[in-house]
Amino acid sequence: MLGNIRNGSKNNTLFKIFCGCLSAALLFSVSCSSASPSENLSESPAESAVTEDVSITPEASPTPDPNVTPETVDLSQYSDLPLPQLDPIADGEEIALLHTSLGVIKVRFFPDYAPKAVQNFKTLAKSGYYNGVTFHRVIEDSVIQTGDPTGTGAGGQSIWGQPFASETSPCLHNIYGALSMVLGEDASSQGSQFFIVSNNQLSDETKTEIESYKDKQNQVAGEMADGTKVPMAQLFPEKIIDKYLEVGGVPGLDFMYAVFAQVFDGFDTVDKISSAETSQEEETMNKPLTDIVIEEITFESYSA
Repeated sequence: MLGNIRNGSKNNTLFKIFCGCLSAALLFSVSCSSASPSENLSESPAESAVTEDVSITPEASPTPDPNVTPETVDLSQYSDLPLPQLDPIADGEEIALLHTSLGVIKVRFFPDYAPKAVQNFKTLAKSGYYNGVTFHRVIEDSVIQTGDPTGTGAGGQSIWGQPFASETSPCLHNIYGALSMVLGEDASSQGSQFFIVSNNQLSDETKTEIESYKDKQNQVAGEMADGTKVPMAQLFPEKIIDKYLEVGGVPGLDFMYAVFAQVFDGFDTVDKISSAETSQEEETMNKPLTDIVIEEITFESYSA
């Protein structure tokens, strides 16, 4: 399931989403229903979860057959999805301030869609778990990864002492500034590591492909396990397409890596971290040559 993020990932080819994630029951409910924070906490930990320097990158999708007429559906039977990343922050909403050695990053959370990931992050952060942790992997124009106290990409643990399952949602996307959980060997291997999407401009190739989804809103992109047809409008609605075109991101990570928070201030700090000089040695590939550290994470109520 995991590929390697490569330098210059602006030029990568999009999505293996529709034959990969979708055939695996899409890992979500089209209605955007969420699991309760207590669900599945007794599941067995993945045997090799987060035992290597895990990474994140989309693979190329198969070339569609031009001779096959796409299956379509009547979109009137589908309601518009909530897209909380595009909503304004409410007064009183709890936000986090990531105080890094290169500046402050302010983020908001989406507990209605990724309750366990949000609970895990907030509890770890408030306990000081992330204090002094480095950004151990920096891929320019892609993602910046952190959350491992060992600084190797092979460590980190959830608040439950075992990995927990991914909470992917069609309501949340890996746009510029999204915080997503890192996976190990499978979708039940989240621990403490997370990444921030740092790509602020899509490549021309990606722009062309994702823009083409506007003309495919009623085309079937996959099926749920129960046979329910999933149209493009439920995966990449036009508002999300426009947001990707406006601010950038890595759309090939959608539905594989669960978004749980979003940067709303401090993008200059994200950009500084993303442009840091990194090692090109095999054993330390993409590790910043000078440590970039989360000094502490504080919380406060948002006030407009």
